[in-house]
Amino acid sequence: MNEHRVVVTGLGIISPVGNDVPAFWEALKQGKSGVGPLTSFDASKFDSRIAAEIKGFDPALYGLSSKDTKRMDKFVQYAVASAHQAVKQAGLDLAKEDCRRIGVLIGSGIGSLRVIEEQHIVYLEKGPSKLSPFLIPMLIVNEASGHVAIIFGLKGPNSCVATACASGSHAIGDAFKILERGDADVMITGGTESCITHLGVGGFCALKALSQRNNDPQGASRPFDNERDGFVMGEGCGLAVLETLEHATKRKAQILAEITGYGCSCDAYHITAPDPDGSGAAQAMTEALKDSGLNPQDVDYINAHGTSTKLNDKIESLAIKKAMGEHAKKVMVSSTKSMTGHLLGAAGGVEFVVCCLALKDSVVPPTINYKYPDPDCDLDYVPNTARNKELNVCISNSLGFGGHNATLVVRKFIK
Repeated sequence: MNEHRVVVTGLGIISPVGNDVPAFWEALKQGKSGVGPLTSFDASKFDSRIAAEIKGFDPALYGLSSKDTKRMDKFVQYAVASAHQAVKQAGLDLAKEDCRRIGVLIGSGIGSLRVIEEQHIVYLEKGPSKLSPFLIPMLIVNEASGHVAIIFGLKGPNSCVATACASGSHAIGDAFKILERGDADVMITGGTESCITHLGVGGFCALKALSQRNNDPQGASRPFDNERDGFVMGEGCGLAVLETLEHATKRKAQILAEITGYGCSCDAYHITAPDPDGSGAAQAMTEALKDSGLNPQDVDYINAHGTSTKLNDKIESLAIKKAMGEHAKKVMVSSTKSMTGHLLGAAGGVEFVVCCLALKDSVVPPTINYKYPDPDCDLDYVPNTARNKELNVCISNSLGFGGHNATLVVRKFIK
């Protein structure tokens, strides 16, 4: 069986630093933080009172009425909005397409905690007869893929991935493989998340996973810095239109990048902590490069998972050294979570978008808030300032609770 080449033709984003691709990318290049005091609820009793929230999002811009939004949680709204952006950029005229050959695969780590919280109060105060009939459809993670398919009339492969913070990357990797083997012509794929809620923040506070730098929100997410004290919760969505090269060429689409490799593994170690030897994450990187037919020295830039937690950053740095060997000291590594916060299940989708934009514009976004080097994190983290650099190959890492590891390889398109 001949494998199909798979290219990227459209991108869509809703993020704490911008609700469209140009605004998002400009903010990252300038090193702007999207973190601030938490506003969506009273967080005065919480250890962490900061977050990277979405600002100024208007669902009406994407054809969603007030009735629609009452039946659709935010993580789904963000996916619909991002899909509209990506389809528009891709120039897909769905009226001329065989929509049985266009699929959707969108990951989410948690789905809707917000609806669960609100409806639990209704249940306690008014009883089960007053629960919303949309309770279940609003909270389950597959509804992002479902709603996008319904709105655009897409009848091809449709699924979702829920692998915690690796969900977005796994979704893109799985969609890539669907296209590579010829089971579809186009896939809309990525990750979405919105769980900055009482339970979401409270649960991660209980894990002691969140930064408590409440008096310095914009300096709180500081991946690889020796004074990092936890991640900052974010929300949003990052999607891409992937399609076979044959399909994109036939319709004369503008090609942004090519996805060439996908690797995944499991630490099989602990429910939240990564394996201390970094072998699982290294395995995902190695397999992704093998899938691409590339060697470590071919990699110019790694968009790291880089959460700003003590364990993740140390062990991911170790994993990069294991996978890259001597080249680890030469490859550029940055964590855009320093600006966006950690979007959990959406992170991989957003960071795949970053890699595509980095290739397109020959710009490596920085790791901001990097002031105090950690002896255990001794790579080139592109500190504080974006770097203009010609790029040919980028990889994106996502590492999730449960030991889930995923790596994507994206490269400059060559005919």
